[in-house]
Amino acid sequence: MPDSALRDAAGTLHAPAPCDARIVSLVPSITELLFDLGVGDRVVGRTPFCVHPCGGVANVPRVGGTKTPRLDRIRALEPTHVIVNVDENRREDAEALAEFVPNVVVTHPLGPRDNPALFRLIGGIFASGDATRRLCRAFEQAVSQLERAARGFPERRVLYLIWRDPWMTVSRDTYVSRTLALVNFLTTGDDPGRRYPEISLATEMLDAVDLVLLSSEPFPFRERHIAEIHAHAGARCPSIRLFDGEMASWYGSRAIRAMDYLANFALEP
Repeated sequence: MPDSALRDAAGTLHAPAPCDARIVSLVPSITELLFDLGVGDRVVGRTPFCVHPCGGVANVPRVGGTKTPRLDRIRALEPTHVIVNVDENRREDAEALAEFVPNVVVTHPLGPRDNPALFRLIGGIFASGDATRRLCRAFEQAVSQLERAARGFPERRVLYLIWRDPWMTVSRDTYVSRTLALVNFLTTGDDPGRRYPEISLATEMLDAVDLVLLSSEPFPFRERHIAEIHAHAGARCPSIRLFDGEMASWYGSRAIRAMDYLANFALEP
């Protein structure tokens, strides 16, 4: 009988997979997690955004983007499992995949503390018990260390930008926002009912924040965009810094690495 820890975000209870499972991952961070769990050799399809580990994914066929999967390519690979995410993939694509893939695993971590459950779900399905326990221990150690350090960090109001034209940010009800909160970065720009709202980069909004973070993904912000925001803000511009988006938005094993990054980032002026 399946372990209750193998119930996914859609409520589906999954059975442990056979060792010859064929996995298509449409979630970049979970592609990396599969390799860190030691089952990367079972991954037969990925998105072009699944870039970690670089050497591991190099020979895995691409099957379209997170929002634009090529169902024909996926079907040809004859996967036993496809892994999707509520935020990153479209519901209609998951439903279409379920018509010909025996197991569609739905994930939806809402905050960093959801990572151990994610490790147990993916590791449990693909029989990676030792690796799962190792990752759980590493995560608990890393997040506990960060929480101790963060007691001395000041609270800062942060505008975290993820897109340009239109400008877009994240609401408090997101994995990104909850991750930033670990170092007392409190995101602003909420729009009720929208998790990734469009905003106007007006002076009033910039006046209300201590720090603007320009994420490296999904929009690849660069140094030149700092000057653009300075032009919006005028003389009273808050501090603006580039931020590695993987360290706030990638759950899975990347979240363990993120703890040190967040601590060091928060300590910099």
